[in-house]
Amino acid sequence: MPTAILEHETSADATRTASRFLRVVPLAFITYSLAFLDRNNFGYASNGMTESLKLTDNMTALLPAVFFIGYFLFQIPSANYASKHSVRWLVFWSLVAWGALSSLAGIIHSTGWLIVDRLLLGSVEGVVLPAMLVYLTRWFTKRERSRANSLLMLANPVTMTYASAASGFIIDYFDTHHRLHLKGWQWMFIIEGIPSIAWAGLWVMLAKDRPSQSAWLAPQEAEAVQRKLDAEQAEIPGVKNYWAAFADQRVIRLALMYIFFNAAGYAFMFWMPAIVKAQTGASAGKSGLLMAVPYLVASFTIVAVSWISDRTMQRKKYVWGSNLVGAIGYLLAALAGPQHFGMAFLALIVVGTCTYTPTSPQWAWMAEMLPRNVLAESMALVNSFGAVGGFLGVYFGGWLNRHFHSPGLTFLFCAMCLLLAAGLGLSVKQNPRTE
Repeated sequence: MPTAILEHETSADATRTASRFLRVVPLAFITYSLAFLDRNNFGYASNGMTESLKLTDNMTALLPAVFFIGYFLFQIPSANYASKHSVRWLVFWSLVAWGALSSLAGIIHSTGWLIVDRLLLGSVEGVVLPAMLVYLTRWFTKRERSRANSLLMLANPVTMTYASAASGFIIDYFDTHHRLHLKGWQWMFIIEGIPSIAWAGLWVMLAKDRPSQSAWLAPQEAEAVQRKLDAEQAEIPGVKNYWAAFADQRVIRLALMYIFFNAAGYAFMFWMPAIVKAQTGASAGKSGLLMAVPYLVASFTIVAVSWISDRTMQRKKYVWGSNLVGAIGYLLAALAGPQHFGMAFLALIVVGTCTYTPTSPQWAWMAEMLPRNVLAESMALVNSFGAVGGFLGVYFGGWLNRHFHSPGLTFLFCAMCLLLAAGLGLSVKQNPRTE
């Protein structure tokens, strides 16, 4: 846990800042990490799955992309339930469901049923980000929120760091040590779905929806946290209902920005393992280790940027600026080409960091724009648009790479998406400072 998180905790701290970070954030982090593991391991299975199931290029691109249709459909209903009822129980049942669906992908041989499985997986995993963002807004104040969000979002690069190595190892091992007539990619799905089901039991025992429900905060400490949160809400202009929030130009522009941001980000997460493997000729295990590098670097930059954002109480420039830097990274990777893979890979490390860096300031920014009665649904709307972007990025990124047998056009497509995201982020009106 970074020491910057603990800096405000003193012996006179009535809200027990450090204790809240140490007890609440790890629960959200592990939950979101497992969701990302079961979502993105498809990229490591794609080569083996294509060969085993004799998939066409179009079907290879469609299978991971259909996840985002289910993901899109349940964002706003799940955010509404989490806001009005219980994050704890919603996430419990989602963990059980997505762990089971992920493991099922390893034993399904029909492409039709695989499409159904991916669609359902997207539906239950669509619950997790809105629920986790609602969960953190109930526990952390404005000056703590970007750091809390960053530790949640840190689950993405950290997961991809260990998943890159673990997934490649599992595939290599079971391709050479055959068990039950299953391929390595099938064992990867089966094994990596199990931790989510096991974690569901721990989550429901340890997580609490609000400070007032926790046994480790004294009643006066829980009340102090709630008073701070209520005082911050009083500073935000009221919004009648979430339909009015959906019509806010800032929300609309952030939603459009998130389409293009996620298109580029998910194309990177899903197709870079296959691209790196094809360009280097390395085994799944070795290419997985290479792909761990961008995520390892991102694990540091996401915390650094969120810390600066909380210190300065500025969000906007870190959102649009990260998108711009990521676009430049994609352009450099396209220009370097496969004949200069080393240079292209350095550019992709930059891209990997920018895939995660702006998310923490962005969600903190939204929490400062909108009151709590509409915040959950508004964040879910933005994330729903991000699911549309995820579908476009995974489908078209995969189709371009498979059809033209070169990653150059995929990189240019992603660069254009991030340039559009940067422009839209820059156009969002800065929220008033209410320090």
